This record gives sequence, C-alpha cells and structure tokens, in this order.
Amino acid sequence: MAYVIAEPCVGTKDNSCTEVCPVDCIHPTPDEPDYDAATQLYIDPEECIDCDACVEACPVDAIFAEDQIPDEWSAFVDLNAKYFQNA
Repeated sequence: MAYVIAEPCVGTKDNSCTEVCPVDCIHPTPDEPDYDAATQLYIDPEECIDCDACVEACPVDAIFAEDQIPDEWSAFVDLNAKYFQNA
C-alpha cells in the first residue's frame, strides 16, 4: 500500500512533503524541469515505503493511504501511478 496525493494539492504544490520523504518518492520537485507544468505533486507507488512522514507534513491534508482515500478522490490513485509510468 502506498500513499496518494489527492485534490487539495492541485494548484498548491506545497513542497513540505518532498522535504520529509526519506526515499524521495514525491515528484516533481522544484528543481525538476516539469515542476511548473505539473498541477500537483505525485507519490511513486513503487518507491513509497509507507512511512507516513508526508501525511503529517502536508499543510492542506492532501495525502492519504491508498486504502483510505475518500471516494470522491479515488481517481487520484491512478493519477499518481500514471505520472510515473513514463518517467
């Protein structure tokens, strides 16, 4: 099970979560070329170690465990995974 970044991050992209992630699985970061084009940040489900450090760091409460994401934001599970398919 991985963590997922959902709708509250759209347009916000606060980087507090990237700063605390011990495995650097949250992208894009401000130093990556696609940062400005991205509407939100994403968690790589293959790299996430389920430590939940990002959950506490997120100021907009946008991060959920994959099995606890609210129904209205369930599409974000696939959105997070798809972001990393072509990476």
